[in-house]
Amino acid sequence: MIRTIEAPRLKAAIRDGGEIALLDVREEADYFPRHLLFASSVPLGRLEILIDDLVPRRGARVVVMDGGGGLARRAADRLGAFGYSDVAILDGGIEAWAAAGFELFGGMHVPSKAFGELVEQRCGTPRLPPEELKRRLDAGENVVILDSRPFDEYRRQSIPGGIDCPGAELAYRVHDVAPSPETLIVVNCAGRTRSIIGAQSLINAGIPNPVVALKNGTMGWHLAGLALAKGATRRAPDPSPEGLAKARVAAGRVAEAASLRIIDRTVYDAWWSERGARALYVFDVRSLEEFEAGHLPEARSVPGGQLVQETDRYAAIRHARMVLVDDTGVRARMTGAWLRQMGWRNVAVLENGLAGQPLATGKRRGHVLGLQDARAMMIEPLSLQRALGDGATVVVDFANVRSYRGGHVPGALFAVRSNLPGNLARLPAYERIVLTSSDGVVARLAAAEVAAATGRPVVVLAGGNGAWIKAGLGLESGAERMLDEPKQIWTPYDRTSGAEGEMKAYLNWEAGLVDQIVRDGDAEFRIMRPGFPDGGPAEN
Repeated sequence: MIRTIEAPRLKAAIRDGGEIALLDVREEADYFPRHLLFASSVPLGRLEILIDDLVPRRGARVVVMDGGGGLARRAADRLGAFGYSDVAILDGGIEAWAAAGFELFGGMHVPSKAFGELVEQRCGTPRLPPEELKRRLDAGENVVILDSRPFDEYRRQSIPGGIDCPGAELAYRVHDVAPSPETLIVVNCAGRTRSIIGAQSLINAGIPNPVVALKNGTMGWHLAGLALAKGATRRAPDPSPEGLAKARVAAGRVAEAASLRIIDRTVYDAWWSERGARALYVFDVRSLEEFEAGHLPEARSVPGGQLVQETDRYAAIRHARMVLVDDTGVRARMTGAWLRQMGWRNVAVLENGLAGQPLATGKRRGHVLGLQDARAMMIEPLSLQRALGDGATVVVDFANVRSYRGGHVPGALFAVRSNLPGNLARLPAYERIVLTSSDGVVARLAAAEVAAATGRPVVVLAGGNGAWIKAGLGLESGAERMLDEPKQIWTPYDRTSGAEGEMKAYLNWEAGLVDQIVRDGDAEFRIMRPGFPDGGPAEN
């Protein structure tokens, strides 16, 4: 039986220290404006794809929620069928939560964003206005700019002269990038959080250089009327033996100050054997390229900076155990120290985690629940291209709206899987329905639902839109033929005009999160402040 839980009881459960996962199963565009602080976004249409990684323990407490309309009930039924044994629905959804006087938050990855703001406030993280950075660069001063974002974000647009060095890589690589202690190090991201966390990481590590965060990142640079670089390719080099030795000392100091636990293989094996009773996440915090070259088979690749930036995207069970793995201990320690301060008190670093272990190579494939039972007739791209000329075949695309707008099979109709079967009422009366999605997985999962609702033959494009593109077949772009309202989360950089207003609103939102966190009261942030002998005191 799927039970319900009232808002006050859920509030108490969030605070009781036990494992609990909060899952908001609305589409991201509906989740974005209003949701619970620690609710992970798990759209119903992608539930089977996301849930095994997000909630790996089937016996963990799970509470699903929506904004009304029955999505939570459908999600709970699916979870029960997949073996999740302690599932509840938030009675009345997020509106009941608000009616009980509790906080709702806007935006994505709010716990991490709010944490970054609180770090700046509590630690006094120094920042440099973009105009001052430009003046120093023009004057030829000794300045190094380190961009703490993943390479794809950096390459899209960056501060001219900046070097890509994602968050957890900063303390690992900085000693060779800026060997002179006189060099001013400026850390930037797109907005605020990763700039603050990155700069404070270096300060906490005790490097001798002056370190500042670029105020408001690339958005602040743009708002100051300064031109951004596009297509930059500079990366921080791998550390030299001398640089690595310094990095290890610095990371060890940070880990000790944060009371971060370092475990050996014996403890790890015990935790792994207990994962049915205590949830366990295993994250490899190196770069994706290093992960694919060799990793523990059970580990997931999440570069450390992004794990701190988007923790709710990767780990939904609060108070779960979490083990971080790398090759030298530096990146795992720097990441773990932040996660511990964020309230992940059961986080640990596996010492020498890769040494002497059988390693897997290549990409890791997530476990899609129910996919093995989602049997469907398949059609290859060239066969579909021929069939589209017969006038009897229609293509329904379940990709996200951003991908659909960018390019889809010519003539395809856009649909949201979680809106089945109601959206099919607008489906034209074709004899045969072909389903597709970005890689074909969502289409396979949806095939039985569509067939049951329409009574018509349903087939799936093998490999989805990716296979269509790989076959060299043409795409159509735009947002025509929509069976569902094309809701999309827009970032400031998505706008072709009016981006400045969006940027200002985004930056103001980030800065205003601290007051909301205090009112909500559920965060367990304990921030260590530099300058104290024990790294503390820790503060909420």
